[in-house]
Amino acid sequence: MAPMLPQPDDLATLLRALLHPSALTECAVLAACLLAAWALVRLIRGPEPRPGSIWFGERIVDGVLFPVLALAAAWGARQALLLMGLPLAVFKLALPILVSLLVIRFGVRVLRVAFPGSRAVRVLERTLSWLVWAWLVLWLTGLLPAVMGELEDITWKVGTTKVSLRSVIEGTVSAGLVLVVVLWISAAIEARLLKGAGAANLSLCKIAANAVRALLLFIGLLLALEAAGIDLTALGVLGGAVGVGLGFGLQKLASNYVSGFVILAERSLRIGDMVKVDGFEGRITDIATRYTVVRALNGREAIVPNELLITQRVENLSLADPRVSASTVVQVAYGTDLETLIPRLEAVVKGVPRVIADPAPAVQLTEFAPDGLELTVNFWIDDPHNGAGGARAAVNLELWRTLQQLGVEIPFPQRVVHLPAGVPAGTPPAA
Repeated sequence: MAPMLPQPDDLATLLRALLHPSALTECAVLAACLLAAWALVRLIRGPEPRPGSIWFGERIVDGVLFPVLALAAAWGARQALLLMGLPLAVFKLALPILVSLLVIRFGVRVLRVAFPGSRAVRVLERTLSWLVWAWLVLWLTGLLPAVMGELEDITWKVGTTKVSLRSVIEGTVSAGLVLVVVLWISAAIEARLLKGAGAANLSLCKIAANAVRALLLFIGLLLALEAAGIDLTALGVLGGAVGVGLGFGLQKLASNYVSGFVILAERSLRIGDMVKVDGFEGRITDIATRYTVVRALNGREAIVPNELLITQRVENLSLADPRVSASTVVQVAYGTDLETLIPRLEAVVKGVPRVIADPAPAVQLTEFAPDGLELTVNFWIDDPHNGAGGARAAVNLELWRTLQQLGVEIPFPQRVVHLPAGVPAGTPPAA
């Protein structure tokens, strides 16, 4: 089987081959390969984009699957053209370009999935792209062996070991490749664990995903150091000394990590719970290994260290039961037939969409107010993360409509004014 990446010819010979009429045939075949790869990815992906997918990406061509299929189709077409006896020029450029595109797409997609929203990822993406394209240019022009030879000549001693710049670069590339593969595997495992997780076992799946990622990153770091040519046995004594220093300096960080696993294991706080901690109330949207994200109903988000959730009092509004109680107050005029009105109001409140039937709404006479009879309407909702204001407004609107239909008076505030003795009742206030 011929190698996928043929050795480059002289640059002038390659340029003359690109001007040969057979190059047009190669371009047509290559365009057909790219179009077939695009259509196949479109068919597999479906009409909807998949922003968090490594294989498909946000668009069809920015995932890993497109360069994989395009490379496979181009290699097959190249083999067919060789059997036909046609001279190749375009495919000598196309195959290494597709390999470079595959490396860039793979690294970029894995980094974006593993570290979403990170600014450092964009810097790494640009660095990876420039390095891969620079390697491609050097390879196509035949300058790569000369550059690698010059890098081999740049050496220095680290203790008794002689290290060259080429070995450092190759070790760094190998370590980066190992870490990217490890991140890919951990992201795939995390997505698979969280995909089938329901509301009840979401926390357990989250702790399992965090534990798997930490373990794989540790193993990947060891493999990366080994690939870079670093003797791991020499790090034993240094690691012990550094570990003692880091143990004292990173106590808070370690405490937050341990607290995160404790929270996920005990399930005292779960994703989706409504909590109030340190004066901030909201819904838990994510429990990471170091912090917990609490989103308030107004859209603000609080990053709460996990240690704070362990050492301080936390009010969980939905730990054992997601149902919460809400109430509203309305006044009716004295003389209203409450025995007929109260059951009617309870039935109306029960029909409001977000009000649940168990526990049933209740209307109570709570106070003989100066202006009328005060009725307190108590009801329950089971979606406190949507806020109680909307449900209360809907209940108030239905109460007002019902009182209007029944002709029940909502009294206005009334005051009794006492005039001094000898002042006629119709005297203006200024007099």
